Amino acid sequence: MAAEAVEAVFREERGLLLASLVRRFGDLDLAEEVTSEAIEAALRHWPAEGVPARPGAWLLTTARRRAVDRLRRDQAYAARLAVLAADAERAEPAPAPDVSGSGQGFGSGSGFGSDELPDERLQLFFTCAHPALAAEDRTALTLRCLAGLTTPEVARAFLVPTATMAQRIVRAKKKIREARIPFRVPGPDELPGRLPGVLQVVYSVFTEGYAASSGPRLQRLDLAEEAIRLARILRRLLPAERESAGLLALLLLVHARRDARTGPEGEPVLLEDQDRGRWDRPMIEEGRALVVRALIGGTAGPYGVQAAIAALHDEATDVAATDWPQIVALYDVLRTLTPSPVVEVNRAVAVAMRDGPGAGLALLDALAGEPRLRAYPPYAVARGDLLGRLGRDGEAAAAYREALELTGTEPERAALRRKLGDRKPGE
Repeated sequence: MAAEAVEAVFREERGLLLASLVRRFGDLDLAEEVTSEAIEAALRHWPAEGVPARPGAWLLTTARRRAVDRLRRDQAYAARLAVLAADAERAEPAPAPDVSGSGQGFGSGSGFGSDELPDERLQLFFTCAHPALAAEDRTALTLRCLAGLTTPEVARAFLVPTATMAQRIVRAKKKIREARIPFRVPGPDELPGRLPGVLQVVYSVFTEGYAASSGPRLQRLDLAEEAIRLARILRRLLPAERESAGLLALLLLVHARRDARTGPEGEPVLLEDQDRGRWDRPMIEEGRALVVRALIGGTAGPYGVQAAIAALHDEATDVAATDWPQIVALYDVLRTLTPSPVVEVNRAVAVAMRDGPGAGLALLDALAGEPRLRAYPPYAVARGDLLGRLGRDGEAAAAYREALELTGTEPERAALRRKLGDRKPGE
């Protein structure tokens, strides 16, 4: 029972605990080490003494004491942290956002008291997603520090050796330390430029969970759910930012289909073939409400527009009843906000549903020279599907073979082999 309580507190409060320690001591490594020591202490004491009324506060107090003890023993370490602390003092942190909506502290109802700084996790978000860090390092550090995954778990998520992932995380921490990246929320002038990077990190985590890049499973539900948890934190911490609502809406509306996206053997099930009765309706309703928040009050952002597209899919009773003209119109907006070959591929598929496979195929063929699509399996799959609908089976098979060479997960590879088998028995 005590072990379960520690696990529950650890998963729910780890980000806030770690952020509070980094804010106080200015060092991620020290914060992680004393956090682990506090967890170990809880596992020793709580079974005999009982779980404290405020377990998060107990862990925070214990971790702080361990950190102070360590600094007293290591004067050189303490001197280095003093320099970091002086840098932090000279920086001008942005005022803490009002995240409660009710006059209560962010810690209300949690293991922490309302006197804890409400924006500390937000500061850690922006530290982990600082533009000075390489993109892969940002995602790894966010998963390690904010999602609470272990280094081997992060390594498995991205299918790299644990040692490789450990090097990435160490490299990111070293960059933060040596570049003296400030642990703070950017000011009002910086926030518009920095927020997209934070949202992109969370979206990247979800994308790997929604469609794994390789491996035995199509979906990594644990990663997708961690991304949603992180998006919820961002939404609470940045209630005035419409794109934080848009990101959470998008993740919820897409994740609502998770149970219908695979068959009994783990094989992928296309949207048109999914049992929509298995979609998570409460999650869809939550996502739809957030879409409204994301779209009102000014020009919509890319996550809000993508969430609106997802909402139209989720609202339809079947593929035929889907409002394809409106989806195409939303893709027209999205291509002006974030032009990319992937957006063009998705738009072409929507045009095919609105105007017929020939119209969609013409748009896909116009993208044939785009180098970024040469390693993008959905492009070849989309061409194969539209060619098949036009009766051009030989060309469709060639497109599916191209996709098969690029596809990483075994369920997707098996589905492509079945498509090829339907056309060429024995292949």
